[in-house]
Amino acid sequence: MDSQAISLVRSSFKAIAAVPDGPQTLSRSFYALLFARYPDARDFFPAAMDEQRDRLISAVQYVIERLEEESGQILAYLAQLGRDHRKFGIEDAHYVAVGNSLIAAVEQFPSTEPWTDELEQAWRDVLAVVAATMMDAANAESGPPAWGATVIEHLQVRKDVSIVRLQLDEPMTYTAGQYVSVQVPSRPRMWRYLSPANPANDQGIIEFHVRRVSGGWVSPAIVSQTLVGERWVIGSPLGDLGVRYDNGRDILMIGSGTGIAPLRAQILQMSQRGQDRRVHLFFAGRYPCDLYDLGTLWALAEQNPWLTVVPVTEEDEDPWWYTGPSSAALPGMHRRLTGKVGQVVADFGTWAERDIQLVGSEAMINTTKFRLHAAGTPPENIRHDPSY
Repeated sequence: MDSQAISLVRSSFKAIAAVPDGPQTLSRSFYALLFARYPDARDFFPAAMDEQRDRLISAVQYVIERLEEESGQILAYLAQLGRDHRKFGIEDAHYVAVGNSLIAAVEQFPSTEPWTDELEQAWRDVLAVVAATMMDAANAESGPPAWGATVIEHLQVRKDVSIVRLQLDEPMTYTAGQYVSVQVPSRPRMWRYLSPANPANDQGIIEFHVRRVSGGWVSPAIVSQTLVGERWVIGSPLGDLGVRYDNGRDILMIGSGTGIAPLRAQILQMSQRGQDRRVHLFFAGRYPCDLYDLGTLWALAEQNPWLTVVPVTEEDEDPWWYTGPSSAALPGMHRRLTGKVGQVVADFGTWAERDIQLVGSEAMINTTKFRLHAAGTPPENIRHDPSY
């Protein structure tokens, strides 16, 4: 792709982002134009559009900012996204509709950036590459566009955390550490991303750990209302996390709350296949009761000498409103460290020779990266999925 075109598009988007509520205004305009010009496209989206608007603009920004410097990684990500979008029944013509509507929204945006034929062509060139990459990957895929699954177990391990196990209609191939989109029957067309907490298997069993997000549409329904026997729809696997077996480096994993799920899946896979590299896992939460899966992880560490599990919490005691079993009785809790996980990990040193994975909230990821960088960790050693 022409670097000049990328530069023009990036500058154009930065001008939009510099306007108060600029990205949100652009997103609202885009969807208004899309639905007015292509009414059938409305059926692909949920009734409540606020979160969808935010997610779209974050994804566009994520791609634009990395197209040149990280082109290989972004193109691979777009190919995954194209395969995932097959679950909607999207065809090539829909990509054209989206591209035309986005360009029209950018052109109409009240920005100080002048709209020129050169800028329009730059946007068309960039979006053409994005669309072609997604379409080619989707059209080359022979697997199912989505997987049906039946809930076989629902465990509410905390008031705000549930473990849900499902039986897929047919086994799914995914890399331990990846994530998938999920649609539950009580929230049609409201897709959410969840990471399997177990590796792919021939039995087609898949497990998710879900924490209720205050004010969320979907996670409260999953945590409190999931019933055995209900049917879910699961999209194609996405993401770049997973053990890199080609570099032979030892591994540092840092997971917070239910962010432990994709790391747990990798550890389970490594314990099944056998390996000799060292793995340090820091399992973090605000309170001791947030370490809901510590018993499983501690048992894995006892069975596998290559695995070290370090529990970390910001507070020493559970909150007053917690009414569950005493967290002090959890296996491994006697090794718990206190503090912000980023600082705790950085206090151990640079971890410069490790392949590092971070999973958690955007704030946790950014803070931990900052601490590791300050301690001398090479940035290229740290991986995490997009935070939008």
